Amino acid sequence: MQTTWKGTISFGLVSIPVHLYSATQEHDVPLHQVHAKDGGRVRMKRYCEREEKEVPYAEIAKGYESPDGRTVTLTDEDLADLPLPSKKVIDVLAFVDAGEIDPLMFSKAYYVGVADQAAAKPYALLRDALTASGQIAVTKIALRTRESPAVLRVHDGTLVLQTCIWPDEVRPAAGIAPEGDVTVRPQELRMARSLMDTLSEDFDLAQLHDDYQQALQQVITARLEGVELPHEEEPGEAPDNVIDLMEALRSSLKRAKGGRGHTAGPDEDEPEEEQPAPRKRTPAKKPAAGKAAPARSAAPAKKTSTAKTSTAKTTTAKTTTAKTTTAKAAAGKTATGKSTAPRKAS
Repeated sequence: MQTTWKGTISFGLVSIPVHLYSATQEHDVPLHQVHAKDGGRVRMKRYCEREEKEVPYAEIAKGYESPDGRTVTLTDEDLADLPLPSKKVIDVLAFVDAGEIDPLMFSKAYYVGVADQAAAKPYALLRDALTASGQIAVTKIALRTRESPAVLRVHDGTLVLQTCIWPDEVRPAAGIAPEGDVTVRPQELRMARSLMDTLSEDFDLAQLHDDYQQALQQVITARLEGVELPHEEEPGEAPDNVIDLMEALRSSLKRAKGGRGHTAGPDEDEPEEEQPAPRKRTPAKKPAAGKAAPARSAAPAKKTSTAKTSTAKTTTAKTTTAKTTTAKAAAGKTATGKSTAPRKAS
């Protein structure tokens, strides 16, 4: 891994010679500027306006133009000899809780490695002290042509220096959030929290990947092979105005549970609006033979008795109707001259 910076961490009277290494890398498909008409490569040339000719990169320096039009040329030696204390030293200014630094200020991250074996023990001391305290160290560092605030923290047993932007470089957020009083009902908040919990189940940040780069590579491959370009189905338009927030949250929660293969049980449902809890009815227990039913079961017992009585009456009515029909049929047979079977004496 290529060294980005060499210097020393100043921790009180303790000095730790260290090297910085870029901790991140971006996976971009290299695209060039070409002439759309014929595909010819378009290159940026370093052109000197005074001499009206192209100049090599080795002759390029940095310059500053003053308001009155004068230009000051700064060479690499001028920038290297700046009277800056943080040029080669990462001076620890304070130790604070990680929550005191707004993540909005974080910029690029660098792994911090020791420059030699003699720095191993003070390196481990600072690393273990940060781990035990749960804090981060606030520092300043000059990288290339810029001095930046930075923090030292621990990641996977390794010190990491994360540069930050200056506090006055953070733009104010005034006027961006919705103005006026916006009321959020408790049931809406509970539904949102339920949706958050569902979406967070079994989430693994390491499984994320860059869909844009993958799709771009597919288009490039299709162009090279002269085949039809892959097309993604156009998603439906998102509603620009949510009329029923609770219904939108409820639908989102069902979709999230369905996408994770979650099947709601009979007693599992989304939070609803505040309603008084219904009183549960306890079914009456059948009394044992020879024992009277408890008094508190009297009401359900009456309902049961009434139902049984109605059923019994219906059965009796059906039986009576059946007997009457049988009797009429028997009488009809007798009237036609046919004998009936004698009844046995009981």
